[in-house]
Amino acid sequence: MFDRKRKHPFAPAPGKPVEPESGAVTGAYSDEELTNTPVLDFLALNMEKIGKILGRNADYVARELSLGRSGSIAAELIYFNNLVDMELIEKYLVRPLALDVYSAGLESGGEIVASLRTGRLLTAGKLKTVKNYRDLLAGILRGECALLIDGLDEAYLVNTLGFEHRDIEQPEVEPVVRGPREAFVEVLGVNIALIRRRIHSPNLVFEQLELGTVSDTAVCLVYIRGICSDALADEVRARLLKIRIDGILESSYIEELIQDNPHSVFPQIRSTERPDSVAASLLEGRVAVLVDNTPIALVMPGEFFSLMQSSEDYYDRYWFSSLIRLLRYFAFTLALLLPSLYISIVNFHQEMVPSSLMASIIAARSSVPFPAFLEALAMEITFELLREAGVRLPKPVGQAVSIVGALVIGQAAVQASIVSPLMVIVVALTGISSFCIPQYGMALPVRVLRFALMVLAAMLGMIGVMIGVLFLMLHLFSLESFGRPYMAPLAPFRAGEWKDTVLRASWKTLQRRHNGRGGRA
Repeated sequence: MFDRKRKHPFAPAPGKPVEPESGAVTGAYSDEELTNTPVLDFLALNMEKIGKILGRNADYVARELSLGRSGSIAAELIYFNNLVDMELIEKYLVRPLALDVYSAGLESGGEIVASLRTGRLLTAGKLKTVKNYRDLLAGILRGECALLIDGLDEAYLVNTLGFEHRDIEQPEVEPVVRGPREAFVEVLGVNIALIRRRIHSPNLVFEQLELGTVSDTAVCLVYIRGICSDALADEVRARLLKIRIDGILESSYIEELIQDNPHSVFPQIRSTERPDSVAASLLEGRVAVLVDNTPIALVMPGEFFSLMQSSEDYYDRYWFSSLIRLLRYFAFTLALLLPSLYISIVNFHQEMVPSSLMASIIAARSSVPFPAFLEALAMEITFELLREAGVRLPKPVGQAVSIVGALVIGQAAVQASIVSPLMVIVVALTGISSFCIPQYGMALPVRVLRFALMVLAAMLGMIGVMIGVLFLMLHLFSLESFGRPYMAPLAPFRAGEWKDTVLRASWKTLQRRHNGRGGRA
């Protein structure tokens, strides 16, 4: 079976190494073609085929081995140098095949291969056999090392993943005063371990999928059997499998492709970088999606009230967390409505404020040459420019630009009588209120809708603001997130689930789950 003297009808001439033709550019290989191409039992032909596919890559390595002192059999180790840990290759492949076999009394190549096929030779933790080029190349591209042996129509893949990655650090987008200081990283295996450390249950399931016809990105569907409903897990899985796209480079690709209403400005899926937040959501009966190469996980369903919550709400005393939540909803209202209310009052409804205050507003705006709408629009755009500049610049410089820019521009604009002092206060209070929203994805629609409400206020005053709010509420009440009403438990009203929405009840009362909402016990 392992006689190397036999000839294959398409084998190359002896003594002539097989190399890709110089300067030849091969065409693209489809998944179907690679799946239908089996691993041959002639090593030279396998290496020729793999060389044509991968040989142009600078980090591609093919390492020759000779198995056995007598009747030796040729073998090849194939891997990408920048994806593997060389120590693991030496420990799990080179040393067992080149040294340990002789101490075990295996002298001939046939004995070594026979022992290898019985699974007694290689002791790697993750060893699998593949029989087609699709699985073979997918393993190599994920950071595994492939072992091909002359005379075998199969290849062995050993997990030797060992590339450099970012260490576990503190959350930057969702910081807390009290709570864990760990955040997800860009490596899927590390993120899985961070969740495993928090939930030690045999019912915790990580289903791995491969998405992206070109990138072949690893995606994990996470849920807890017995807590998460089968219908929810099946729905999320079905939507993931329907994705047809060349590459998944970040979890936002998946978020946009699987949410119920992708044209809505409001997020219907929660995104988080905190493992404790994902673990708590799983205990509520939700489903999470982890994506390789990104530290942001997705949690679904994502209703409005869950997107207004912070993980720190559950680490402080319930009465204090309830007050903070009330303050958070008040800040959400200010960030959305304050500029439009200012425009409508100044232009149309002066009688709504005390006469002394209105006199102060008129005196402050007496030297301003622009109407209130243009004044507010200019300041809001300036604030958004400063905020975007602070994000894009390096952190030490960005903070200085944001603070100094706001102070200098605001003071200079008031002294030049371009805007009134009250307008600066309104814009500053609006910006500060938007920072109180815990979910960055929920703050984005507020920034967009604020301008739409300002336009309505400039045209129709308070009536325009109320029309805009009415249409906004109708839109929110019509949304769903994976079968869950977006504004639940407000619409439809469910009194039993209000223990963990606007207010947070004590842990003694949070003992019952409500279809993915409510208690975490």
